[in-house]
Amino acid sequence: MAGATLSRTAPEPGAVALEAPQPVTLAEALPVWARIAALSFGGPAGQIAVMHRVLVEEKRWISENRFLHALNFCTLLPGPEAQQLATYVGWLMHGTRGGLVAGGLFVLPGIVAIMALSWIYAIFGNVGLVAGLFFGLKAAVLAIVLQAVIRIGKRALKGSVMVGLAAAAFVAIFFLDVPFPVIVLAAGVVGYLGGRAGLPQFKAGGHGTGGKVVEGPFLLDDHELPQERAAAGHTLRMLLTWGAIWLVPVAAIIFALGPENVFSHVAVFFSKMAMVTFGGAYAVLAYVAQQAVEHYGWLKPGEMLDGLGMAETTPGPLIMVTQFVGFLAAYRAPGALPPLVAATLGGLLTTWVTFAPCFLWIFVGAPYIERLRGNRALAGALSAITAAVVGVILNLAVWFALHTVFAETRPFTAGPIRFDVPVLASLNPWALALAAAAVLAVFRFKSGMVRTLAACAAAGVALRFAGLV
Repeated sequence: MAGATLSRTAPEPGAVALEAPQPVTLAEALPVWARIAALSFGGPAGQIAVMHRVLVEEKRWISENRFLHALNFCTLLPGPEAQQLATYVGWLMHGTRGGLVAGGLFVLPGIVAIMALSWIYAIFGNVGLVAGLFFGLKAAVLAIVLQAVIRIGKRALKGSVMVGLAAAAFVAIFFLDVPFPVIVLAAGVVGYLGGRAGLPQFKAGGHGTGGKVVEGPFLLDDHELPQERAAAGHTLRMLLTWGAIWLVPVAAIIFALGPENVFSHVAVFFSKMAMVTFGGAYAVLAYVAQQAVEHYGWLKPGEMLDGLGMAETTPGPLIMVTQFVGFLAAYRAPGALPPLVAATLGGLLTTWVTFAPCFLWIFVGAPYIERLRGNRALAGALSAITAAVVGVILNLAVWFALHTVFAETRPFTAGPIRFDVPVLASLNPWALALAAAAVLAVFRFKSGMVRTLAACAAAGVALRFAGLV
């Protein structure tokens, strides 16, 4: 499908005239998308800020309003919103090819980095340097997840209704073991009905970028972007094409290897996850951890923290941690393949079924984006889901804290209530001290994510070589 025609508007009378950006070819856009991909550290907030700075402020490829409208659309979708935003802007500029380039490049550095670290982890995981490194990273990750709870909570919990939804989500997932997709669906239905009824409690707020409002002209301006019709033929082609790209490999694996093979389990599980990952990586990690650790037994709780530490310290979406999960799952059940070969294939398969649906959502949904503008029911659904996600992330923070500070937990059950309680004798005082230091650094001294991760990793290595952990 052809991208939008790039055009410019004249400045208003009395305004300082800025030089209009020149039209950009896909080849000329390629290094810019590569640069954004290389700088995509810091989770979705940092990644969106980088895109805003480059695309809106520096290049003036897209206007402030168009950028925010695209971002709001992406938050309605399952999957990593920053990667989908890159895909969407690439589609606006150069059609489907542009979306593939922008979205594909956004995840490429993370794929390579996580795969390399996964190999190192599998081969040298018990070596002192590596073990100490990940011991320290766990403490920093705990502080970062707590920060995410507070940051998202301040934005999302406007009023008692939203606070109640967050509390209900936490109780449901932590105490009642309600699956994450059910929580998302229930919150979405409540928000949809509330928004449709026009209740002010369900009015969604905008997503700030932390940057100033930038004056035009832009290549993709507010008034000059043509309205593309959402043709039924185009929608059907995109559904069939990207549905096949996503699901045909899954069906082929199940047919060839059987439904109980580890590759079949990985393909099916992460395909289902791709459809319910509302709220970003932090929200869905509780669901992934619950299934990967407790149901499938692919890895241990501490290893899930190690994987998140990898994703935090490499460019790309945080959801890339799923590649590490698929890697270890296949590494420990390789079948007839060499373990590292099976692990590599498992990691790549996980990445495929995680991100192929992201392109499907954008290429099918983008032509309809204008129909979503100002829709009260959808805005209500989004606000309710975001509030519920706060409760889910709080559950993740508690889960991480238990498995970072204590070596053992045991289940407590009373009727429908079931949750893990720590074994006090298994308390690791060094893990507690390092986690407290990371929390102090993040919240009291406003230390950045990279600095906190580096300091905790160095401390973990030092403690390991000192024989203290």
